[in-house]
Amino acid sequence: MRKRFLTLILITSLCARAIPAQGEVVPPESKMKLIKTINGAISPKSVRSSGDGVVSAHNMMYRHSVTVYDAKSFELLKTIPDSVSLQKFGYSKSASTFKGAPVEGTYSPDGKYLYVSNYAMYGPGYNKEGHDTCSPTSGFDKSFIYRINRSSYEIDAIYPVGSVPKVVEATPNNKYVLVANWCSYTVSVISVEDQKVVRTIKIGRYPRGIAVSKDSKRAYVAEMGGSRIHVINLEDFSVTYIPIGSNPRAIVLSPDNTKMYVTMNQSGKVASWDLMANAPGKSVKTGEAARSLAISSDGSTMFVVNYESDTMSKVRTSDMKVLETIKACNEPIGITYDAPTGNTWVACYKGQIKIYSNH
Repeated sequence: MRKRFLTLILITSLCARAIPAQGEVVPPESKMKLIKTINGAISPKSVRSSGDGVVSAHNMMYRHSVTVYDAKSFELLKTIPDSVSLQKFGYSKSASTFKGAPVEGTYSPDGKYLYVSNYAMYGPGYNKEGHDTCSPTSGFDKSFIYRINRSSYEIDAIYPVGSVPKVVEATPNNKYVLVANWCSYTVSVISVEDQKVVRTIKIGRYPRGIAVSKDSKRAYVAEMGGSRIHVINLEDFSVTYIPIGSNPRAIVLSPDNTKMYVTMNQSGKVASWDLMANAPGKSVKTGEAARSLAISSDGSTMFVVNYESDTMSKVRTSDMKVLETIKACNEPIGITYDAPTGNTWVACYKGQIKIYSNH
């Protein structure tokens, strides 16, 4: 009975993709309210809304899993182990089962797939696990991106990328999947049509956040070990730069793509950049170690997690004013805004997900 119930939920979720939700508007005067705490065998580094009815959490090497939840009922729909046969996909002669370490995820624009990055791989031949302090000369093992088919929620393709891949982002035109390789100092460009890496672009120290323009012509990549945003032309792969300031980590674009917002980890600020004028805008301090951020579907509000302050901040984008600061949990690290419900999900690294209503 349980299996049949989950199957019906998955089918309902898949059917929902045919009618994309317009998204709830966040009233500026509203107060956020905790409506659900999810516990269990999780250690989420990040959470990501599909925009069509589910939210996934990516649980690193501590749990070796991706967990998928119904965005309305908050029920756990599926736990996906990160175990794969590299031999099956043609990447190893060993018949052993290999494990990964899910860091971040992105959904394909057609809703068919979830792509997940793996901090490191574990199994025969993988002897030098990645590290947060590293360079291309460190010799840490390279890793893989997994493609999870949402019709079955099983891994159906893998892509070899660089060392310690973190942020992964699909382009809106479904042409590329972009991967920030933390220790390789590169971005891998996976062609969806060719099903392989077709370009590797050098970035400075510790590439992390990625955002893509809605016309799929430009990708913005944060160089967390430096002070620049790398702007990649996705038509010819040329690169220009935005001097955003020291230690940029995560990036979001306004819905109309006129503004860019970036968390600055060391200063605990969120910086804005006017992409039309190509000039800096206002910045605001949200807490200690501003890490991930998300933006409402109407672009009026941002949500920022401050890792060392154990807080989440709600920021009004029109004047970059902090409207609320909420004591969220120990080590809030990831965040996503679910447009159909208007809820904000926070990943707590120690083993929880907090869900807040914005109404």
